[in-house]
Amino acid sequence: MKRCDIGVVGGGQLGKMLLMEGYRMGLSFAVLDPSKTCPAKGMAHEFIHGRFFDEIKIQQLAEKSQRLTYEFEHIHAKMLMKLESKGCQVMPSPETLYMIQDKYQQNKELESHCLPVAPYKKIEQKQDLIEAADLFGYPFLLKSRFGGYDGKGNVKVDGPEVLDDSYDLLDGKERPLMAEKFIAFKMEISVIAARDSLGNIETFPVGQNIHQDNILDRSIVPAPLPAEVLNSADKLAKKTLKHLKGAGIFCIEMFVGEDQQLWINEIAPRTHNSGHYSIEACNISQFGQQIRTIMGWPLVKPTLFKPAVMVNLLGDPVKSGNAKLVGIEEAMGIADVYPHWYGKTESRPGRKMGHVTILADSSEEANEKAEKIRKVLKVTV
Repeated sequence: MKRCDIGVVGGGQLGKMLLMEGYRMGLSFAVLDPSKTCPAKGMAHEFIHGRFFDEIKIQQLAEKSQRLTYEFEHIHAKMLMKLESKGCQVMPSPETLYMIQDKYQQNKELESHCLPVAPYKKIEQKQDLIEAADLFGYPFLLKSRFGGYDGKGNVKVDGPEVLDDSYDLLDGKERPLMAEKFIAFKMEISVIAARDSLGNIETFPVGQNIHQDNILDRSIVPAPLPAEVLNSADKLAKKTLKHLKGAGIFCIEMFVGEDQQLWINEIAPRTHNSGHYSIEACNISQFGQQIRTIMGWPLVKPTLFKPAVMVNLLGDPVKSGNAKLVGIEEAMGIADVYPHWYGKTESRPGRKMGHVTILADSSEEANEKAEKIRKVLKVTV
């Protein structure tokens, strides 16, 4: 019996925040996750303990749910395609998910629609690296085509002396690889965009993303760019969505070159860390918009109330153990500061344990308050 309105593959923080939004609207959820202590478990009406590639467990999720979505790319896309062929609603389209899972195919698809991506090449043997170096020069990027996030699965190849080591580091004999021209960008940005089943598209403000050790450290909204560049990024995100199948919410990550040229870096077919600011800073959050795409409800045009900075709360840089958030009382004494704690039981170095959104009358003021919060609010073990 399909007792739940929505089934979610993945019970991490993105799943939890989706459930929190849906609860306000009286929706019920089933969640599939390999961890019995995942953040979304306590809020799920039905919880299925199982791996993301377990066909039996995914089938069970579909049997309990009127429609399916996912909060994580590295899942069994082919099984979701099979379920969709039998009449199960899956959003975003599992065909889009399947394409995005392979970074090489993602680039080919985008390029076929004249969307800007960095020049790239399939790597099938070590000899191909020499050809890539001839094509792109040094440095260039070597990437695993499948899996990888937060910089994992990528290697910057700085010269011929590291070609072999780079190939071996990514296990090139066993894993499909691709090379990509290194873009000397001045800024990384992203646009959260939603499309409904009728093809209507709404976008959130363009945000700047600042990374430390390949993990998102903070997002600044709006991105500090000229209006014409912000407008171009918004248009590029909308154009990209027109060529992706299915209703849903997407994050279009881009590079801004020194000449203000835009390049699409990656697409995430889900809500995104860089969109968390929208919970407090906009008239609708990315999760509220996601609910609307899944349920077939009209989209809302997002409006930014105030400039915002979102800062990730990462696990202790050295230790692992039971997570504790310290400094919350002092942080709450600062106006327009909104902490979110995901409820993960174990802290690990670099693990996303929560985030804080800071609002202010200007981006400068929001950044100043963010620096104060950094000194006050910490994850310890």
